[in-house]
Amino acid sequence: MAIQGERIRVLNDVEPYEDGAYVLYLLQQANRATFNPALEFAIEEANRLDLPVVACFGLLDGASGFPEANARHYAFLLQGLADAKAGLEKRGIGFVMRKASPARVAIDLAKDAALLVLDRGYLAIQKGWYAEITKAVKTRIVQVEGDVVVPVETASKKHEYAARTLRPKLNRLWDPFIADLKPRKPKHAAGKLKLKSTIDVSDPEAVLAGMTLDRVVGPVKRFIGGETQGRKRLKAFLKDGFAGYGADRNMPEAAAASHMSPYLHFGQISPVEIALAVREAKIGDDDDRGAYLEELIVRRELAMNHVFYTEDYDSYVAAVPEWARKTLAEHAKDERPHAYSEDQLAAGETHDRYWNAAMQEMRETGYMHNQLRMYWGKKILEWSPSPEEGFARTLRLNNRYFLDGRDANSFTNVAWVYGLHDRPWQKRKVFGTVRYQSENSLKKFDAKAYVKAVEKLCAAEA
Repeated sequence: MAIQGERIRVLNDVEPYEDGAYVLYLLQQANRATFNPALEFAIEEANRLDLPVVACFGLLDGASGFPEANARHYAFLLQGLADAKAGLEKRGIGFVMRKASPARVAIDLAKDAALLVLDRGYLAIQKGWYAEITKAVKTRIVQVEGDVVVPVETASKKHEYAARTLRPKLNRLWDPFIADLKPRKPKHAAGKLKLKSTIDVSDPEAVLAGMTLDRVVGPVKRFIGGETQGRKRLKAFLKDGFAGYGADRNMPEAAAASHMSPYLHFGQISPVEIALAVREAKIGDDDDRGAYLEELIVRRELAMNHVFYTEDYDSYVAAVPEWARKTLAEHAKDERPHAYSEDQLAAGETHDRYWNAAMQEMRETGYMHNQLRMYWGKKILEWSPSPEEGFARTLRLNNRYFLDGRDANSFTNVAWVYGLHDRPWQKRKVFGTVRYQSENSLKKFDAKAYVKAVEKLCAAEA
């Protein structure tokens, strides 16, 4: 099927460079060799121009590394890139990886490219790379969206107030976008180009060992990066965990999670591919399908909408709505029943054994169930000396330990704790009219069984 026109944006509208030796694809957000609209578009254009395709990746390291990324994040990323490299080369597509910013690598290799193709992310650092590339590269540049089901500007031209305002727009639009993407066959293999990488990602552990980065938060055994592993997990979930998802998704002990978020975060699986698989699943009912698509499309793309239309989405003032900041300020001096330092929170040293278990799961395995994430965040607000400090703590802990931290969902979910995409509720101490979450919410599932499950997961990491 043809790539939807809404996914394609021309950033530099000039004719392809006539003497170009290849079509270049900056593989940056969509780190996969299949079901990748930007890659398939690059192949289509390369075939039209009678040229091979080269994919490139720039690895940030040391002081210039990706903000807040540590050994945990880089291990998963590198595992995925090793998988992508093997898949690309199997298809006859060249792969060049160098230790530099993605923009620098693309600019250097674009000098000999007939055409430059970009995929798309929505964070400020990614927007900065695209602007730098567009300014420096003289040949034609086309950007192809492959990180959401419905392209952000197609879904809405403004910052949406809540899921309820974006949901009907997405529901009207998403069917044509949930379509299969067949792999194109390159007419020319890239093997004869002799382009050199400065990094051989075929051995991700060796690459990781040679990097300068934060190693205090280390890799996890619970998740292995790569599109192969992502599809394996999805297949297992649809076979054994999907039936009953609609009823069980808010029960952390029920094993009803797909664990797709790390793979989506690193672009190792397409949300469209997941949506198709869910729709075609042989087990599960309409409630299960509806509940999953709500999380995959509506909630996730509400987050994309938020970071796209909010310039300083990591700022308390910019991300949290005025009504919420006002009521939290009015109650900032309220007595806290408990108060903890950030170090105590990170160590899981609070009076609340269930919160501590959630923090332990996050710290040791890089993951926490969504139901616990909400409770976890609300308690940090309650136990911090001010809402501003609570926001900063929540974001730092989230981005440091979660494998899927540092993305649109992270910034949006943290801001939700403080009132984003929500409405005023009954007034109470500390929170004002921002939604409160009490220990009673733990009664909705078997909290003791959850603690035992976390102990087992953490033992496996040790």
